[in-house]
Amino acid sequence: MARPPRGASGTTSRGASGTTRKAALGLAATALGLTALPATALPAHAASDPLARYHHQRLDWKSCVLGPDDTTGKELDQAGARCADVTVPLDYRDPDGRTITVAISRIRATDTAHRVGPLLLNGGGPGGQTLGDPPWVRQAMKDVGARYDVVGVDPRFVGRSTPLDCHWPTGAAFRGAGHDRAGFDRTAAFSEDLAQRCRRHAGDVLPYVTTRNTARDMDVVRAALGDRRISYLGYSYGSYLGEVYATMFPGRTDRVVLDGVIDPDRYGPRLLRGTEKANRHALEGWASWAAARNATYGLGRTRGAVLAAVDRVRTAAARTPLRVGDHRVDEHIVPLVVLDGLSQDNDSAYGDFAQGMRDLLRATDGQRVTPSPWLADTLKFMLTGADSHYGSVQTAILCGDIAAPRDPEIYWRDVQNSREREPLFGPVANNLNACAFWDPPRERPTTIRDDLPALLVNATGDPRTTYEGATEVRRAWPSSRLITLRGADQHAVYGVYGTPCVDTAVNAYLATGRLPAADLTCRAHAR
Repeated sequence: MARPPRGASGTTSRGASGTTRKAALGLAATALGLTALPATALPAHAASDPLARYHHQRLDWKSCVLGPDDTTGKELDQAGARCADVTVPLDYRDPDGRTITVAISRIRATDTAHRVGPLLLNGGGPGGQTLGDPPWVRQAMKDVGARYDVVGVDPRFVGRSTPLDCHWPTGAAFRGAGHDRAGFDRTAAFSEDLAQRCRRHAGDVLPYVTTRNTARDMDVVRAALGDRRISYLGYSYGSYLGEVYATMFPGRTDRVVLDGVIDPDRYGPRLLRGTEKANRHALEGWASWAAARNATYGLGRTRGAVLAAVDRVRTAAARTPLRVGDHRVDEHIVPLVVLDGLSQDNDSAYGDFAQGMRDLLRATDGQRVTPSPWLADTLKFMLTGADSHYGSVQTAILCGDIAAPRDPEIYWRDVQNSREREPLFGPVANNLNACAFWDPPRERPTTIRDDLPALLVNATGDPRTTYEGATEVRRAWPSSRLITLRGADQHAVYGVYGTPCVDTAVNAYLATGRLPAADLTCRAHAR
């Protein structure tokens, strides 16, 4: 995961994928052409398949580079990947109607004698790009990667797939509720405006921006690749997508790894609810780290002093918005900046966050501040339309999957109750968002299957997909196994955190298809 507000559940964007996510996207206004075999060339049994022309389409594999500044494409090409567009129906109830494309990348197996099949990836979000992820995932897989076609998929309306953009003035639908009713009412008006913009700019496609349709697209990708089953690696929201796919298409999964596991009973537009305690724990861990480096960051010599500095920023922004570069940072934004700094348990991420908090503290003291690169990027994401496409798709998925309460008083009551326990995180985790003003979903939520022999991975201190979610899924799926990373406030572990204990166990499963005999516990890095 790169930035929590970009994903209520997070995304694991690393390397190439983190840069392509910033590409400006336009609204998909017209149907795209269908690349498929002519009817006469389809297998005889395809006549009974309403999706036959999609399942048997010929994929045009080509270079992933789109232009001289395409860093992602260059990294994919250097890793030996090729890219293609898979055509899918916008509405699966009308397969002969409008079509869209789903962009994929693939690094092919080199050990063809022991090939397992395709490993499809989803990095989370929802709304995060995954097309650029095969190179680093292939590297994390070590020798076993040679036995897989590693496939990155930009889900419908994400990244290089047919785009969607509601022309928002922000990249995130989430905001803190503020310190009083007037602040809460401002966020309600802001959220309603976001919903209206989506109706105006993308209303014709919004009903089809759902996890169930993304799962259907995955199965078209499977068929177009020519495989009867897929293996799957999903992070964060990608774990929920994997749960839905395995439920909708039983028998079509081989080896399944879910990292940063979402309890499907807690998935929905209010996905941040219940994460307050884990975020507080992560904040306290970072504060101890920053206190030990007071000579560098000047935030305080003790954990309590650093936490007091964060609280001073919060209370000051509630009185008067802070001037940071060209931005005004108010009580609705400060909690998101803090959330944005918490998810990766390593010195680099902690240092970025500490620099950002130092900038905000200087602004609190009335100094002119040029924000550090991390803070500048965070504020650009939250306070400009540069990443409108990301927030648009993320919100459309969350709202399109499960209906949110529509009465603002429900949220106001929850905000007030949570504020007493957690004044920083409560008013953002329990606040309303655009889903309170969205049209009802077209389909019912998926009732997730009773059991699946999957490998689950979660850190005990994960502030996005909390450890309790992983243990709930483990109980619901007795055939599964859980790898616990103990002692890390880390979101996304395999290939991201860098602990051999986890990576070796996952790779052994991918190599053999055999789950560990029992749940495993790994320890975090010593500091």
